[in-house]
Amino acid sequence: MHSPLQVQVFGVRKDADTRKALRFFAERRIRTHFADLDVRPASVGELRRFAQRFGVEALLDRGGRRFADLGLGAAQYGEARWLDRLAQEPLLLRMPLVRASQRLSIGPAEDEWRAWIADRR
Repeated sequence: MHSPLQVQVFGVRKDADTRKALRFFAERRIRTHFADLDVRPASVGELRRFAQRFGVEALLDRGGRRFADLGLGAAQYGEARWLDRLAQEPLLLRMPLVRASQRLSIGPAEDEWRAWIADRR
């Protein structure tokens, strides 16, 4: 018997994709912990977990307003510098970041989340 799926969703309430993720899991009665990045930014260690799996570039919301406001279009930082910047400026992240044990996703990934749920049954 598998333990029930529990997810952690990192995002901000005003982000539509974060709200969709929270609704997706709530509708399926999946226990969810919401980490509001406006209240408490993700740690560099937590962000590193996602960067190791997907690469730091996958975390960046290069098309986002905050990215443009900060003039980062031409920025060529190393991974450590980007992770520090993302920890300080959560609105630079593609959201939501979702974690269920060792499984991770970035952005809206309903097909992936459905697979996680199916694997737990």
